[in-house]
Amino acid sequence: MSLDPTAGAPLADDGLARCAWCLGTGLERHYHDTEWGVPSHDDRHLFEKLLLDGAQAGLSWLTILRKREGYRGAFADFDPGRIARFTDADQARLLADPGIVRNRLKVASAVRNARAWLALVEERGAFADYLWDWVDGRPVQNRWRVMGEIPVSTPLSDRVSEDLKRRGFNFVGTTIVYAYLQAVGVVNDHVVACHRHQQVQA
Repeated sequence: MSLDPTAGAPLADDGLARCAWCLGTGLERHYHDTEWGVPSHDDRHLFEKLLLDGAQAGLSWLTILRKREGYRGAFADFDPGRIARFTDADQARLLADPGIVRNRLKVASAVRNARAWLALVEERGAFADYLWDWVDGRPVQNRWRVMGEIPVSTPLSDRVSEDLKRRGFNFVGTTIVYAYLQAVGVVNDHVVACHRHQQVQA
């Protein structure tokens, strides 16, 4: 099926309307139906998504979904406290691991971001508190009709990106941050005809 950006929410073979971006594979469909856009307040999940969204830069999300379990094993089940202690030898080991994206900058970024994460959590108590304060605790409910209306960044993602960079994070440009906000439900960007739009909103 064509992922035409002017499409709304095409019907899949099960008769449910979905955002067109997820219809390529069953893995993408499952992620869309069970996780994408659901408001998350769990720090471990929020860290996992930040690490994976940084790893995605320049790649398809499907590539990362296929390697997600590889990342889970390689990166200590997404425990920022353990990742922050990774040594140069650990990073060299990761660069030889075919289960992840073997990019030196992205591996180093995961360690750097884990350290920045711990500093932020020490200040704020939980990353979820920091993240949800940007929207006063309430998800932004958009009502896009077609995929082509959905932006790749917004003033909100600009502000969050700038603040994360100030705190020492990297691979957190505004486009990556907006994808992150969509994924963890700070922003509801399911198109209105998608069966998940109302479910996520509720």
